[in-house]
Amino acid sequence: MTHQFTNDLIHETSPYLLQHAHNPVDWKPWNDKTLQLAKDDNKLMIISVGYSACHWCHVMEHESFEDEKVAEVMNANYISIKVDREERPDVDQVYMDAVQLMTGSGGWPMNVVTLPDGRPVWGGTYFKKEQWMSALSQISKLFQEQPEQLYNYADQLEKGLKSMNLVAINKETPNFKLTHIDSIISEWSQSFDHENGGLKRAPKFMMPNNYHFLLRYAHQTNNKSLQDFVNLTLTQMAYGGIFDQIGGGFSRYSVDDKWHVPHFEKMLYDNGQLVSLYADAYLLTKNDLYKDIIIETLNFIETELTTPEGAFMSALDADSNNTQGHLEEGAYYVWTKEELKNLLNEDFPLFSEYYNVNNYGHWEGDNYVLIRKLDEVQFCTKHELSQADLHSKKLHWKQALLKARTLRERPRLDDKTLTSWNAIMLKGYVDAYRVLKDQKCLEIAKANANFILQQQLKEDGGLFHNYKNGHSSINGFLEDYALTIDAFISLYENTLEDQWLNSARDFTNYALDHFYDTQGSMFFFTSNEDSSLVTRNIEYRDNVIPSSNSVMAKNLFKLSHYFDNDYYHKTATAMLNNVQEEMKAYGSGFSNWLNLMLNYTNPYYEVVVVGEKAHEKLSEINEIYIPNKLIAGSITSKESPLLKNRYLEDKTMIYVCENKTCQLPVTETDKALKMISK
Repeated sequence: MTHQFTNDLIHETSPYLLQHAHNPVDWKPWNDKTLQLAKDDNKLMIISVGYSACHWCHVMEHESFEDEKVAEVMNANYISIKVDREERPDVDQVYMDAVQLMTGSGGWPMNVVTLPDGRPVWGGTYFKKEQWMSALSQISKLFQEQPEQLYNYADQLEKGLKSMNLVAINKETPNFKLTHIDSIISEWSQSFDHENGGLKRAPKFMMPNNYHFLLRYAHQTNNKSLQDFVNLTLTQMAYGGIFDQIGGGFSRYSVDDKWHVPHFEKMLYDNGQLVSLYADAYLLTKNDLYKDIIIETLNFIETELTTPEGAFMSALDADSNNTQGHLEEGAYYVWTKEELKNLLNEDFPLFSEYYNVNNYGHWEGDNYVLIRKLDEVQFCTKHELSQADLHSKKLHWKQALLKARTLRERPRLDDKTLTSWNAIMLKGYVDAYRVLKDQKCLEIAKANANFILQQQLKEDGGLFHNYKNGHSSINGFLEDYALTIDAFISLYENTLEDQWLNSARDFTNYALDHFYDTQGSMFFFTSNEDSSLVTRNIEYRDNVIPSSNSVMAKNLFKLSHYFDNDYYHKTATAMLNNVQEEMKAYGSGFSNWLNLMLNYTNPYYEVVVVGEKAHEKLSEINEIYIPNKLIAGSITSKESPLLKNRYLEDKTMIYVCENKTCQLPVTETDKALKMISK
């Protein structure tokens, strides 16, 4: 007989937490009240961290957390806390560091046992039911009989944790040279996969900020072979099963080395960054494949992850119910030959060659994941087709398959909204507008920016991190400020509307007041108003998302120009200097910092457009890929540092300045562009 249980997670808004609200485990949410309860009752805590789109999180839930015998062990001896890592990246980061120190590796689900004061003593990732029960029984016995052993271990681990994210202050005078970057790339390029793109490994993660930096560096140094490598990577990702060839949008990573079989969940933050990356790559190459990727990805975001309020939701799960009603990874996305033959009839042979419904595209069982091999020109030549014919066929194929797919059970949706991820997607829309000049992209971007300002703004001028059903409950983290500032600067550069630049400055000043460590010249991940965790972390290594500190340093660099603010400039420079030593050994973990370093090693331009035709001129400037510039402008007279005394009646002037020195203003865009070198 099965019992119906309900625990305290029933009052939460996170879909991941709500999925566990009927487990027999007496789960509690992470908050001050729960943490105090552990201290008052002198009980060990289990902190179990996962997220909605995590396949193995659901497996462990089914095997262990839905099992009444497991729940008995957990409920008798522990206070059990469920954490959505996307809602609480601060909690995730501290305990992930602990698991990596204890075991040498990390991942999700992550399960940690802590003392009543929250300091970790044991942990790991996925555990089978027997392992889990056995470990919990042993630890609770030890806590009852020899608690001092656990306290001694916690002391040692705490010291290790505190040293993990310390950034040594670099007292040397900042000296950034292009040769430093050259040698980092020389080392990094040893691991490039010149056949499939990306790095020589499986699984393959897309790491958009790596390729954003490499694209810029290759362009600014005229490095043809590196340009070819970046284009190979972007093309292979676009051809691969990691890109949903039917519905658009990218999955998180591929399990193989040819971008073929994805881990099927689709995350907002990947897609936002990839739109920005493909936008710059399209600007530089005018490759229509890249343009198609931008349009199809944005269609996916609009239809699957956008709310009526203009907010973006977080993710689609990898798992969905198969025809037997069982959750199965990829069930929504894969095809059998029989299904495809029935749907496409006489077009099946051509379709199966275009999307490799053959040994190359075979996954497992009868299932195929669609993957391309040839570019369209080669394919059309081989089959004596015009490109127009192929396009109309592709449109027909996609419509037929999309229609068939809508009859399947959809993957679960993580419908919470996170400020940081929304800012990434907002910037994706701004970048798409910049290169495609599609007004709709700008309207969606502005709607999202207004959502952030209206719904996510706290009374004191700060930001909330999360939003669901009209409810925001978690204080913003550094990533929320850094990424929102970045997106708002981009929005200003493409609209010339002052409110976005002024909001970016206000959020920057808020972050300096609440997150900045004046002793270490870096920003903490959590605000000084938040309850303290085991350590107060500094997130500075770039990962799948660039680190909040690297984004913040770039923001400060740009804003120092806009507001002629020397303090911003000195802060950005000190931050970059602090990480310079560690960068040398690990380029791919510092690509966003390296991108900032190029602003120091190469010329960096302020391009100012003033006059009634400012928007027209801006649109012309945006037709060229110029990564080493910022844009300011106005259609009227303004008093801000870059615009003061620059307005002339009946003329639109373009000013190009570098190092506080301006060349003579010009009225023609092509003349201004000639003043800008790489």
